[in-house]
Amino acid sequence: MGPAAAYARPVAPETSFPRLSGTADASVRPARPEDAAEIARIQVVTWRTAYRSVLPPELLDEWDADAATAAWRSAAEAPPTPGHGVLVAREGETPVGFVAFGPAELGAGEQSHPAGPTSELATLLVEPRWGRRGHGSRLLAAAVDITRAAGTARLQMWVLEPDRVTAGFLEAAGWAPDGWARTLDTGATPLREVRWHTLLDDGRESEQ
Repeated sequence: MGPAAAYARPVAPETSFPRLSGTADASVRPARPEDAAEIARIQVVTWRTAYRSVLPPELLDEWDADAATAAWRSAAEAPPTPGHGVLVAREGETPVGFVAFGPAELGAGEQSHPAGPTSELATLLVEPRWGRRGHGSRLLAAAVDITRAAGTARLQMWVLEPDRVTAGFLEAAGWAPDGWARTLDTGATPLREVRWHTLLDDGRESEQ
């Protein structure tokens, strides 16, 4: 859940975006190294606003902005695999949110999904003051387009069990829980996450 989950890759928009997402005032584009500080800022501001009652106080209050920025910048310059990516949502020229994705890892005892390759959304965040303007939907649609074009058949995302906002957002986009759950050891109260998923064979997500 920390900056180590930051993923990015250089993307040529004319070849890697099946569809550019947005309007003149609202858009989505691949993250660049110079976006790193803003991505880290959006991450901690959103966590402190939306998850104050859920995440450990030390994680929120002892946030290392320099380390987070360095992690995002490093990921943008040297992604772990070609399947990893970070996209940034913008209002005009202002970054307002981001989504990070990469190849999914199988859980203990889990078999590959019969639908085909699975990618995972590591995080999808929109800064609260920019909420309810469609930025989350544009980020999700762009991630769907890119992963589908790369051969992904299924997307999944781990969601904190108390996070009804994200769960409702995914449900409205056609996602559903897939029956898997996990508990995170944060050093304080354990946190339970539920895994949501969707298949990319009918194009529904790209229309959200």
